[in-house]
Amino acid sequence: MSGPSRYVLLLAALTTLAALLAGCAQFPDAGQQPWRERPDLSAERAPQPQLPETGEPTPAPNSDGPSVPPPCVDPDPQVVATCLAPMSAVVTLPGGAAALVAERTTGRILRVAPEETPETVATVPVDAAGDGGLTSLALSPSYAEDQLLYAYATTPSGNAVLRIAPGDVPKTVLGGIPRGASGNSGAIGVEPDGTLLVATGDGGDRAAAASPTSLAGKLLRIDPFGRPAPGTPDPASPVVGSGLHAPGDVCADAAAGVSWVTDRAGPRDVLLAVRPGVAPGPNAAAAPAWTWPERPGVAGCVALPGTLVVGLRGSSAMFVLRPTPQGGFVGTPQAVLAGAYGRITGTDVASDGLIWFTTANKDAGGPVTPTDDRVVRIRPPSGGASGAD
Repeated sequence: MSGPSRYVLLLAALTTLAALLAGCAQFPDAGQQPWRERPDLSAERAPQPQLPETGEPTPAPNSDGPSVPPPCVDPDPQVVATCLAPMSAVVTLPGGAAALVAERTTGRILRVAPEETPETVATVPVDAAGDGGLTSLALSPSYAEDQLLYAYATTPSGNAVLRIAPGDVPKTVLGGIPRGASGNSGAIGVEPDGTLLVATGDGGDRAAAASPTSLAGKLLRIDPFGRPAPGTPDPASPVVGSGLHAPGDVCADAAAGVSWVTDRAGPRDVLLAVRPGVAPGPNAAAAPAWTWPERPGVAGCVALPGTLVVGLRGSSAMFVLRPTPQGGFVGTPQAVLAGAYGRITGTDVASDGLIWFTTANKDAGGPVTPTDDRVVRIRPPSGGASGAD
């Protein structure tokens, strides 16, 4: 046998012998990676799947074609709905299992519930420039019978109160509310006696808020058809108070017989107490029940027995107050959920006692999570903390 042939046979034998001696050892595919033993994939050491930090599940491999993007899923069990446009309001439906939420910039009103895909129930044509758009929702005082919904919105023709019936287009029940470059947000609530209480923005014109002939920057009492409610000082006008700037919400405490109104009043944020049948007067915002000189951006509010919770869009938290029947407050106010969900906007309490709230982080130009904006449901704050339902 020639020299080269013997060399080839010898090299093959040495290669076979090396493989036998190596036993179960294996080499990595890439020459620069360190050698390691074959991994143990027994039941005791099998790797366990984990959710990525983004909260989105990793799609399963699909050998038949390109992988399908995963749905928008938030790992937080308190989150009810995700990946929505910036939201401004929420109203819970009878029974407490579902709610209606408002997307400020799109005008969409969605029905949301745990483990369900959000469903569009109505769309309001809106002009969302500045702080305008769809900014408030309220159920009709007789919702169980008529299924009517009220909304406050900046429409192409101005700010207005709208009535929405199932399957119908929104109808204006109160228009003529001035619109401006700012101060367009408004709020609607139902007072303990069933009257609709509307808080309007000043449209960026403080003089209009003080003028008795303008609907800007006012507290209005109306019936379900937009007419002045019985008992207003002027039977021809729904105005019962003035001096507002950019209202955030109206929430009623039926047990205490008071409605609370939040307002971003320029140099400070304020909380107003309004009682049924009482006209707050020509400068309602001049004597607030509570003030925030630091201007945290008061938004939604919810009244619970002995507790008032205010959502803060600027401070990304909730503020908890303890009102008294005499109109004062006791204890030390608490800020809870600080930074947990970002800018909190609309809030409401369901019949089962759980608090629902919405976020508007996409409005902020700051931190946004992959699942913003969200609808969240929590237990009422107690002792400075909140828990999952």
